[in-house]
Amino acid sequence: SKGETAMEDNKTQELSKKDKYLLKGKDLIFIGVYTAIYFVINMLFMLISGLHPVIWILLPAFIAIFSGIPFMLLCAKVQKPGAVFIMGVVVGLIYFVTGMFTWIILCTFIIACALSELVRWLTKYGKFWGNTGAFMLYSLGMIGSPLPAWVMKDSFMEQLVNQNMPSEYITTLDSLISPAMLVVMIVAPIVCALIGAIIIKFMFKKHFAKAGIV
Repeated sequence: SKGETAMEDNKTQELSKKDKYLLKGKDLIFIGVYTAIYFVINMLFMLISGLHPVIWILLPAFIAIFSGIPFMLLCAKVQKPGAVFIMGVVVGLIYFVTGMFTWIILCTFIIACALSELVRWLTKYGKFWGNTGAFMLYSLGMIGSPLPAWVMKDSFMEQLVNQNMPSEYITTLDSLISPAMLVVMIVAPIVCALIGAIIIKFMFKKHFAKAGIV
């Protein structure tokens, strides 16, 4: 009957709408590729951060400038929920499981990625400035690297001593741990993420236009 046909058509439309937001094999491949690129960028700056404590404290900011490429391209390729969350949480898990950072980095990545996904959802995934806002929040995930210096200063400093870090490095870091520097450490990645996103917009303007992100 016409009524049954209409019901079947409605069900088909509902399933197609749900399917539109489900991650598929191709989406997971894109997530894997851009996660790998993001992780490599992280590692490069982590190696440099050992040169001076200021570089390490501003590590999330430096990463934010250059990691916009994998993040924004991922947003263009996979306009679905979960892509950004998977990318960030996988990186946080790698850092935590390998013992490179404390449990704090896993927490900051989970919170930052959840907020980032919320912004992407509210802006319907296809808006450049929505994705830029999501990137600014996502970039806060890496503050879990230097944040233990404030959250658990004594045990963290003891850990650095046990790792045979140079005494000059530890002394300089200790002098930098202040409320003002904490604010700088949190605000810097947000500002740098904005700058990075704007630069990338001009670098990949045609790519974003093709993906419908304006």
